[in-house]
Amino acid sequence: MTESSPFFSDKPVVAIRNACIFQEHNVVLEDVSFTIDKGEFIYLVGRTGSGKSSLLRTMYVDLPLRLGEIEIAGYDVKTIKTSEIPFLRRRLGIIFQDFQLFADRTVDENLFFVMRATGWKDRAKMKQRLAEVLMRVGLGTAGSKMPHQLSGGEQQRVAIARALINEPILLIADEPTGNLDPQVSDGIVQLFREINYMGTTVLMATHNYQFIKNYPARVLKCENNRLLDSKYEKIELGGYY
Repeated sequence: MTESSPFFSDKPVVAIRNACIFQEHNVVLEDVSFTIDKGEFIYLVGRTGSGKSSLLRTMYVDLPLRLGEIEIAGYDVKTIKTSEIPFLRRRLGIIFQDFQLFADRTVDENLFFVMRATGWKDRAKMKQRLAEVLMRVGLGTAGSKMPHQLSGGEQQRVAIARALINEPILLIADEPTGNLDPQVSDGIVQLFREINYMGTTVLMATHNYQFIKNYPARVLKCENNRLLDSKYEKIELGGYY
C-alpha cells in the first residue's frame, strides 16, 4: 500500500498500466492502460464475453493480475498480500446484478452482518450508520423487512446501501440494473449519479446505452481485446457516441 491515503491524495483512484486481463487461460483484454480520478463517473460497456466483468474482478482481486500493473485505492494489486485484500475491499463498494442479500435475514441484519465482518464494534454507531445509508438510498423505513418483501429495485438499493457502509472511495457496479425493468433501472442510475455528486467515484458496467444518452459521462469500451476510452477517442455505442 502507498503511504498517502487515497481519500486525501491527488493521485488517481485507479491507475492501470499495460495490463492483460484473463478469463481462465484466455486473454480477453490486452495492453489495458487508463486512470480514474477521484470523483469521476465512468461507464464500462462491451458485449457479453468482452472482458468487462473480468476487468472488474481483477481490479478487486477476485482474479489474479498476471501481466501489467494495477493500483487501486492505494493498493498495488500485483503485490498485495492475501491478508491485505479485505482492507482493499473495504475501500471499495462492490455491487452485483443479483443483489446477493441473505434471504433469511432482514435488511437491518444484512447490513449489520457486513458491519461486523468489517470491524465495526460500537452498537450505537452501527445503528446510526445503518440509518444513514438506508436514508441515502431512499429506504429509511425498510430495515425490518425481509428481502422477499421488497421489489427488485428495492433489493438493489439495499445492496447499494451495503456497499456504502464503509464510505468507499470507489463504487464498482457490475451490471447493477440487469435484472430490473427500465423505469426502476433509471432510478438506480439516478441514485448512482447522486452518490457520485456527493464525491464518491463510480465505475458502472452496463449493457444499457440509453443510460449514456440520458446521463452522459466518460465511457470505457471492451472491444476486440482492447479497451477504448472516450476520453481519447470516439466510441460508437449502438447509434450513440
